Amino acid sequence: MRIIFNLKFHTTWGQRLFIVGSCAELGANIMSAAKEMHYHNDHEWQLEISLPDSIKEVRYNYLIEDINSIRTFEHSGLAHHILFYQNCKSYYLYDYWLSEPEERAFYTSAFTKNLFVREKNKPAPKTADNPDRKNNISLRLPAPLTRPEQTVAIIGNQSFLGNWNPNHARSLSGDKFPNWEIELDSNEISFPLEYKFVVIDNNTKQICYWEEGENRMISGPPETDNSCMIVNNYPLRIPNLAWKACGVVIPVFSLRSEESFGIGDIGDIKKLIDWAKKTKQHVIQVLPMNDTTRTHTRQDSYPYSAISIYALHPLYISIPMMGNLNDKKKTAHYNKIQRILNAKDTVDYQSVETYKTAYFRDYFGQEKKNILNNNDFKEFIEKNKEWLIPYAAFSYLRDKNNTAEFSKWGDYALYNREKIEKLRYPESEAYNELSCLFFIQYTLHKQFDSISKYARKNGVVLKGDIPIGVNRESVEAWTEPDYFNMQMQTGAPPDNFSETGQNWSFPTYDWDVMGKDDFEWWKKRFHKLNNYFDCFRIDHILGFFRIWEIPGESVDGLCGHFRPALPLSMEEIEGYGMAFDKRWTEPRIHIKFIPDLFGEKADDDIYKYLNHCDSEHLVLNEICSTQRKINRLFEKNKDEKSQRTRNGLMSIANEVLFLSDPYDPKRYHPRISAHKAYAYYELSDDNRRAFDRLYHDFYFLRHNEFWKETALKRLTPLINSTEMLVCGEDLGMIPASVHEVMEKLQIFSLELEHMPKVMNCEFADLTKLPYHSVCTTSTHDMNPIRAWWKENKERTQRYYNNILQREGVAPEECSPAIAEQIICNHLRASSMLTIIPLQDWFAIDDKIRRPDAEAERINIPANPDNYWRYRMHITIETLLHANNFNKKLSNIITGNGR
Repeated sequence: MRIIFNLKFHTTWGQRLFIVGSCAELGANIMSAAKEMHYHNDHEWQLEISLPDSIKEVRYNYLIEDINSIRTFEHSGLAHHILFYQNCKSYYLYDYWLSEPEERAFYTSAFTKNLFVREKNKPAPKTADNPDRKNNISLRLPAPLTRPEQTVAIIGNQSFLGNWNPNHARSLSGDKFPNWEIELDSNEISFPLEYKFVVIDNNTKQICYWEEGENRMISGPPETDNSCMIVNNYPLRIPNLAWKACGVVIPVFSLRSEESFGIGDIGDIKKLIDWAKKTKQHVIQVLPMNDTTRTHTRQDSYPYSAISIYALHPLYISIPMMGNLNDKKKTAHYNKIQRILNAKDTVDYQSVETYKTAYFRDYFGQEKKNILNNNDFKEFIEKNKEWLIPYAAFSYLRDKNNTAEFSKWGDYALYNREKIEKLRYPESEAYNELSCLFFIQYTLHKQFDSISKYARKNGVVLKGDIPIGVNRESVEAWTEPDYFNMQMQTGAPPDNFSETGQNWSFPTYDWDVMGKDDFEWWKKRFHKLNNYFDCFRIDHILGFFRIWEIPGESVDGLCGHFRPALPLSMEEIEGYGMAFDKRWTEPRIHIKFIPDLFGEKADDDIYKYLNHCDSEHLVLNEICSTQRKINRLFEKNKDEKSQRTRNGLMSIANEVLFLSDPYDPKRYHPRISAHKAYAYYELSDDNRRAFDRLYHDFYFLRHNEFWKETALKRLTPLINSTEMLVCGEDLGMIPASVHEVMEKLQIFSLELEHMPKVMNCEFADLTKLPYHSVCTTSTHDMNPIRAWWKENKERTQRYYNNILQREGVAPEECSPAIAEQIICNHLRASSMLTIIPLQDWFAIDDKIRRPDAEAERINIPANPDNYWRYRMHITIETLLHANNFNKKLSNIITGNGR
């Protein structure tokens, strides 16, 4: 059969066009073997090939080569696709160059499989993929913004197209949504064919809107008999229709239902979906749900410290969905424990873990024979064995050795696939334990998969969260150590959350190693998340531009540096007008500042930790030369004096102006927030001015293009590998290139009114936020609006008068009326999505809101030992029956255009 490719493309002198595709005749997807097209006329390029009848389909892309032989593909996440059938001997394909869709969000599964999903026609209309007539013309059109209650139709200058009469427009098939198709018989057409597409309301049959722009045209029929013409039209040209929606964000562990076992679970998500649907919300956002079990204590409550990038947390299993125990005595025992734990105000993490795990083991013991013989269970293990077996072995060895620190596991300290595989053999002592762990993950998958389908059925998008890091005592650090810099730590520089920065303790990534297989490690993470979610948030997306890397001996984040970065040479530093002094890289303190650190009555005991390095300066001695050593010295001494001494020594450890680069010690990073260091005040006026210029250039100018190229290299293949809607958490110290990259890739930004991204602005203008963004009132790292109201009286007063446009003195409390006004303002924001924390939704109703606003905070970033235990104070069942509150929510959501 003959295939004639046609592409209209404006080239410049020296440029050439090629096609590469899945068949040998198009180079078998090898770019160097791509077939060159020929210039036809009027910017039309053409290539004719002959394919054997045995080929049933081809995927292909166009690429352009410039005068320097550099080739550029169409958008890498998209491809042209054609199916062939024997009753057509010639195919005339008319394509357009696939570029980044202007509204990429609407091509994601959040819309195509959820919000805008539509039932397929039965039987499906004939399309070009299944023609039973010769000389047919198939028109294809991407129209992802068409809502479920709408249909795309064609109207034109032919009698069978109504002669431009809207009442006689012909509907297209949306069975391949977001692509629409219609088949025309060329024998019925008087060429040239002029046409446009319109969108029709299915209920009223009235036209919602005509597409904009000039008429589309087909000049003539297929050139030969027994042929098909397939016209891939440019996307529907629509008016500026800013679709908007809203939702709720809440950690799964914070949910509470009558069936909960002291912690929220997957079954509770189903009830929350019912509430979201009832109140006209379309998004439920949760925090990470990966397993974090390292110590079986409250330390494991931190949801961003995963021990596996694939395994779900066992505590999220719904016991009612799992099944009942036959032993009545045990059942009564667990029912009693459930009532006690579920009555608590907050999550009692350790108790919940103890008793839920015991229940899982009892249930597995009861059903073991049936479980192990279940073909679906066996298939799950086989399909997921790449991550499941190492995860189960890690969990088993962690508990057997009473530590997740795998370097202490003896013969298993270094991962060996063959040795680990033997643990799952029936004759192994680990067999029963590993089988139970397999079953727990199988149960989580089955439960979550059913809830995910339920969410889609009800038009509610589940939005997940992918942490930027993994714990250094994790399955991946054990099995794939080459991907990590284990001697380094991940964190964040100083910001509004913490003056000394944040140290998350995760190892940093070796991105060079990850890039060797085009970031397959990350793609597999995204793919796993896509099993359950249609949208997700990349935690700390700045980590794809650069990460804050902290030396292993540091406790806080002040002596970190960005990586990758362009550290300064000594010559560059001196080029700013300051003669470089090596002592600026060595922690020391002038004796005159000792009272500031240790108090006016600092005694001689202080000096057992310090040595003189000259007549005026002191340095830390060997027993406390790093922050880790200082921490260990004062680990058991919690009295006020000891803690002040500890804090003073920790501060001295940060007393540098420059940090040697760990990968090139002859280059230097200016220390972050160095203007707050005592060493800064010892500089001469000239050196201080020079340092200020250097500091500003380094942190705000030097890396913009470098970090932009880095992020595009990392994020582009990842974004193109997933069908989910991608959002990014881009708060904090943001390089100028972040907005540009996120806008280019259409990654939704995170916008907060009281954390504006515009310089010299106290509050963001909600009406001017990017459309591709998520607007929210607060996050889990800050106070919800009621507690925020009390943080800073002066700022609250300005907000009250200038933003809320209310006169007089701001009240002490954030009343329901004020909370409602704040939320309504956010619902009217220009962002596509407004996602409100559940605590802030509660704030608008006196009967629903929690009495103690301070108890609603989830995390304090400055506290590395924060206990993540917040739970909603009422059950979801109570919430579902709060008719007045739910009606109020529904009205303000729809009344504000969402």
